[in-house]
Amino acid sequence: MATVIRFSRHGCKKRPIYRMVVQHNQSPRDGKFIEHIGNMDPKKGMETLSIKRDRLEYWLSVGAQMSDSVRTALKPKMKEWRG
Repeated sequence: MATVIRFSRHGCKKRPIYRMVVQHNQSPRDGKFIEHIGNMDPKKGMETLSIKRDRLEYWLSVGAQMSDSVRTALKPKMKEWRG
């Protein structure tokens, strides 16, 4: 089964907090996940994005695909890591 790295929504109404999780691509957004690899609080900005880099690299090497929203959120971090 294919895996995907995507956001899972948590928090209160109008105050979301997103967890970056690795899930099977058929699982619902807030359903069962394989591993929790990061957090993001969009109300405080993108500087609150925290991620376990080694676990992200592992899952990408195994063949997991990033969702569009995760790819957009990680673009600045990826540039920072490269150079």
